[in-house]
Amino acid sequence: MEAKNKLLVSSSPHMRSERTVTKEMLDVIIALIPTGLAGVYFFGTKALALILTSVISCIIAEIISNKFMKRQSTIKDLSAIVTGLLLAYNIPVTMPIWQTVIGAVFAIVICKQFFGGIGQNIVNPALGARAFLLASWSKNMSNYVLPGKVSAVSAATVLSGGEKPALIDMFMGNMGGCIGEVSTIAILIGAAYLVFRKVISLRIPLVYILTTAILLIIFNKSFDGIIEQLLSGGLMLGAFFMATDYTTSPVTKKGEIVFAFGCGLITSLIRVFGGYPEGVSYSILLMNLLVPLIDSRTMPKVFGVAKKGAKNE
Repeated sequence: MEAKNKLLVSSSPHMRSERTVTKEMLDVIIALIPTGLAGVYFFGTKALALILTSVISCIIAEIISNKFMKRQSTIKDLSAIVTGLLLAYNIPVTMPIWQTVIGAVFAIVICKQFFGGIGQNIVNPALGARAFLLASWSKNMSNYVLPGKVSAVSAATVLSGGEKPALIDMFMGNMGGCIGEVSTIAILIGAAYLVFRKVISLRIPLVYILTTAILLIIFNKSFDGIIEQLLSGGLMLGAFFMATDYTTSPVTKKGEIVFAFGCGLITSLIRVFGGYPEGVSYSILLMNLLVPLIDSRTMPKVFGVAKKGAKNE
């Protein structure tokens, strides 16, 4: 006799509560608003244009790719909007519009849809697209300008040896950098909202940031400049908004600690010994690839399983 009640299993990500993917994505979007407002405040309407371009391009790319791959529309889960926002926040305000569009298409089609869609991508789509843009147009991706001087000559950031602004300016966002990474206070406001809504825990961000800070002190053999290191680049944005991505981070608490430590280790190694002043994007991407291994090594043991070759009595 066929059972009346069937167990329906959907593809990942599997939520651990009554909250849906759409609700989770909506909370992330709300949390990203302060960072976007800060970016527009410091870099002007060009920043707003890039944010809108990235989001709209991600939405269109997801609609078209779903139709081309004959999949059910997933646009209502809002994940494409989150990807668009994060991608825009990871590029400088001088980035050409057309290159931003290409980056958005790469994020959705290559980093997300080719792997089966939301919940099945192996790396964070926005960071994957950022790495692609860095490899394709490294000069444009490194063309940072100071707030209020969008049409001026590019300026070196703190990490690349530029002049160090006052700490209060760095905390508020009055310095050169990518659109969404300059304002630490805006990032922390959004992060506090996510913690309050229980969308993320502080385990990954805190371990990531503390590991980076401690290792930078050890490698540099000095405490000098450590605050500037933490407030510069994409460390805060990456730690709170991208390293905590459900799909590409471990599912166990021990795994999260290992993952976050690895991110901090790679970030500090790149910043101190690498030829590239920033290491957040590559550290998270590399650790994304190790998540299956981390999960397999940190998953609790299952008790009550019969040994191989054991006889049933």
